[in-house]
Amino acid sequence: MVSMLTPAPARPPCPGNTGDAGASGGHPSPGSETSAAADHTAAPVRLALSGPRPGWFALCLVLLLLAALLSLLIGSRTIDPQTSLTALFGGRGEDPDSQVIWDLRVPRTLLGIAVGAALAVAGALIQALTRNPLADPGILGVNAGAAFAVVLGTLALGAITIAGSIWWALIGAGVTTAAVYFLSFSGRGRGADPATLVLGGMALGAVLQGISTGLSLVFPEVFNGMRVWTTGHLSDRPLGMMAPVLPFLALGLVIAALTAGALNALALGDDAAKALGVPVTAVRVGVIVAVTLLCGTATALAGPVGFVGLMIPHVVRWCFGVDQRWILAFSVVLGPVLLLGADIVGRVILPGSEIPAGLITAVLGAPLLIVLARRKNASTL
Repeated sequence: MVSMLTPAPARPPCPGNTGDAGASGGHPSPGSETSAAADHTAAPVRLALSGPRPGWFALCLVLLLLAALLSLLIGSRTIDPQTSLTALFGGRGEDPDSQVIWDLRVPRTLLGIAVGAALAVAGALIQALTRNPLADPGILGVNAGAAFAVVLGTLALGAITIAGSIWWALIGAGVTTAAVYFLSFSGRGRGADPATLVLGGMALGAVLQGISTGLSLVFPEVFNGMRVWTTGHLSDRPLGMMAPVLPFLALGLVIAALTAGALNALALGDDAAKALGVPVTAVRVGVIVAVTLLCGTATALAGPVGFVGLMIPHVVRWCFGVDQRWILAFSVVLGPVLLLGADIVGRVILPGSEIPAGLITAVLGAPLLIVLARRKNASTL
């Protein structure tokens, strides 16, 4: 299946990818895109990474552990590394340094892992569903819908807790995603069109974001209560808040894993997928449900964090091929690495102050989006 989904033009490999046409004995050098697709159907350039993929995945796990450790050791408050490790492995104590580690950095690190994984997987799913590698979780209006619902909840009930905002965000994300999906039907007995899905999501997301901004300006209490949340911040999130969210995140990841194989077939087109026995409509509904759960909970926890769902799946696809099973697996690991890294940079870049992780990812993601958009074949899967 991977070979069927791999585009003919070979993209530059990541470090460690030494596979080329000569690595497959008996195959002629590619003289054109057509001959390359024909000659390398059994062993495309990307397939050279199929052997080392578990090793690369293990390396990514090491990177995640390193990022988590650095997140526990580095912060705006300077704590000796030995003291931090003692407080971390010796249990929570009553001294200020131990309280900073356990009450602030541990929840922040766990939240970064959860939100990073959710956004990266959601981005991979949306890119596979819309067949657009430049898509991100905001393209279907999910983040905007979740934020709009939280604004309405704050306006109706006053200041609401983080745990309470989770339910508002899930409702907003679910209603918005369902509306976009059903509006994208052609009305001729055909399923939802990916292009219409993208356009409808962008339009509805822009409308909801505009209304949210207007309400925040008209009602200052809403704006004041959401000022930090709207920037995509990982701080001030206690461990107790994670408990009601984990089941939704876990369910979203499970649904994503179940649809991965079908998404490989869906990349061939609806007709080909149906010929292979794939329930196209059911797969799309499953993907949208997973995106709703992942983006809704991530937005409620950390606010709208952008570009994680864009950068990670695209880099994984470029490095390790287009098999959605591997894309989702690597996204689960590398998404937290990116978000934790951005959060660490935000803690130390301005002494005595902190920059939200959402702003750091935007600074990193905007130039990368320009580079990806200028790449040949970057707009197709």
